[in-house]
Amino acid sequence: MEYGMIGYFVPHSLYPKGYNCQPERPLLFASIASQKNFIALYHMGIYSNPQLLQWFTDEYPKHCKTKLDMRKSCIRFKKPELIPFELIGELMHKMSVNEWVECYEKNFLR
Repeated sequence: MEYGMIGYFVPHSLYPKGYNCQPERPLLFASIASQKNFIALYHMGIYSNPQLLQWFTDEYPKHCKTKLDMRKSCIRFKKPELIPFELIGELMHKMSVNEWVECYEKNFLR
């Protein structure tokens, strides 16, 4: 748990540098939270990898009838029954830990 959300992190054993701003914390990859008006899925790879973002925005209409509600790394769902679990599963498999670390270092460590 981090920031009141369930988080999926790259452990220090795999990436000892940790999060840039707070190296004592592991590097965040994804998290999920129940907010007041929606369920939020945060996927850092989708924010930093244009090809992954394009894939997701192209695939989303094939799995959902609702309009995609997304800002940077945050994908919002109004109701649990509207969550495209199969698509989210595919998204989570599209980027490995090593790919995320490489993407993070390329885009955020300058």
